[in-house]
Amino acid sequence: MADERRAPLATWADRLNGVDVHSGGRLRIREIPFTSQVDVRVGAAGVPLVSDALGVGLPTEPNTFAAHGNVTVGWLGPDEWLVLSPPGTSVEMAAHLRSALDGHPASVVDVSAQRTTVVVGGPAARDMLAHGCALDLGRTLGVGRCAQTMLARAQVILWHPLDDEFRMLVRASYAGYLASWLLDAAAEHMVMNHSERVNHGRAAMRGPRAATRA
Repeated sequence: MADERRAPLATWADRLNGVDVHSGGRLRIREIPFTSQVDVRVGAAGVPLVSDALGVGLPTEPNTFAAHGNVTVGWLGPDEWLVLSPPGTSVEMAAHLRSALDGHPASVVDVSAQRTTVVVGGPAARDMLAHGCALDLGRTLGVGRCAQTMLARAQVILWHPLDDEFRMLVRASYAGYLASWLLDAAAEHMVMNHSERVNHGRAAMRGPRAATRA
């Protein structure tokens, strides 16, 4: 049966994809929808069990992530991690982890429907995001780190997998607002006509709810 889900930023795709062209390759913005996301909360005794089940050790250093194959695990708190895997695998992943933790106090919840993934890359990515994020994206959030933070007025989980690439998980209800803000922030790196600049600015100022309707 075909997947009939609609990506939160489906109506923004053309505008986001156009950033690469209009910025001369200095910026890339795209959505990766439907990433499987499983939130795991478990005490120290259960950490080795989850690590063995995933085939990758749970990161214990705050605000770091680890990856193996198509599975990425990010530290969210002293006893909480977010497990990312390909679309359509969350139910199986959650069941696998619950089985591995059988008999241990733990919480395993499929949260895939809560957020979508937005990727911002290119030589200008860090400078652009710095306009809306209080974190030092070069030091506090260097490569291999992740953090729960605010980007403009949207709460995100921000990941830094590559030197010129950032990934953020944003709640679906705020995805339109974030896309609008990113397009407005990208404007200084792009060659566009006056009306396009005005439209980007107006959309960003309308806020999360209005932008979601765009």
